[in-house]
Amino acid sequence: FFPTVDAQAAYTRTDSAAQNLNEEATNRQREEAGLPPVDISSVSNTLTGQIQLGYDIYTSGERSARLKIAEHQARIDELDVERISEEVRLDVSTAYYNLQEADENVRINEAAVRNAEKSLEDARALERAGVGTQFDVLRAEVNLANAQQDLSSSLGDQRTTRRQLAQLLNISQTANLLAADDVKIAGLWEPSLEQTIVLALKNRAELEQLLVQRDVSEQQRRLALSQIGPQVRVTANYNVLEDLDDSLGFASGSSIQLLASWRLFDGGAARSAARQQEINGEIAANQFADLRNQFRFQVEQFYSELEANLESIQTAQKALEQAQEALELARLRFQAGVGTQTEVIDSETDLTRAEGNLVTAILGYNRSLVGLQRAVSNFPLTDPVLE
Repeated sequence: FFPTVDAQAAYTRTDSAAQNLNEEATNRQREEAGLPPVDISSVSNTLTGQIQLGYDIYTSGERSARLKIAEHQARIDELDVERISEEVRLDVSTAYYNLQEADENVRINEAAVRNAEKSLEDARALERAGVGTQFDVLRAEVNLANAQQDLSSSLGDQRTTRRQLAQLLNISQTANLLAADDVKIAGLWEPSLEQTIVLALKNRAELEQLLVQRDVSEQQRRLALSQIGPQVRVTANYNVLEDLDDSLGFASGSSIQLLASWRLFDGGAARSAARQQEINGEIAANQFADLRNQFRFQVEQFYSELEANLESIQTAQKALEQAQEALELARLRFQAGVGTQTEVIDSETDLTRAEGNLVTAILGYNRSLVGLQRAVSNFPLTDPVLE
């Protein structure tokens, strides 16, 4: 939309061979005529300068196409920043929940070790009292060893998840990261499945990127065709000249030019490039349809997992209460001599499994929740769970 302005200045020193030959020939003729020689300088010094203003009056759509391509590309970059930000948010949330799960597994296995140690103490006490057997003691020792092995494994997983989160946050690998929050439901998802799908298709940056890319291809097609369209350009030139070997001073001049051009034949290059951009636009449209179906499936998957995990949380909470009560009864029965060590060990195993199931259900719910938030992009429609 703006004209171009170019300025140029030059100093030129010339020692002309032709002028030297002319001087020599002239002096030879003067010598034959009996005249004295003359000194004709072959060196000239000139100083020139010019300012040229140019403006494309008509470009067959090239100028507007280039402007729109630049605007669309800037929008694509903005959407890419949004996409990367959302991906980082999802990755950090997932890594944090992984750390929570690892911390909870350590806590659960530490409790399992304590329960196993308590059962071993009871078995040894009953053996010393003559109402227990060596077999019960051995079973308790094996159960304790298994619990200790599970604890060692969970501690290793905890160290790994800490390093993964530290790497994602770009902090020192020696930092001792701990999950600050208790494992609980992160929020409630209010929109229905249909509303969530609409939000995802409306807000996802990747879908808008493909639409903008399709527009870029259209503008690039116009740009290619503009190369074989008429072009009209006007230029204005102002120049000055100073011969430093005389005393006449500066001389100046100006010119105005209106240039019209039209490339009548280019071997089909422009139309071929335009056709390629049409194909690129069709590819972007097909990718849009594929990605839209993919995002719809992601929403349906996360939504289904969210509902399933919410039901699992309720079931796991009830199972945990029952497992705690069952372990207390099994331990009382064993201490009273009417129960078996097997019942205690089975109850301890059930309690450990119930605690793990509850943690898995809650964190599975939270992962599905952040998955839905990512699926609809910058639209965290969640309500905090009231204590």
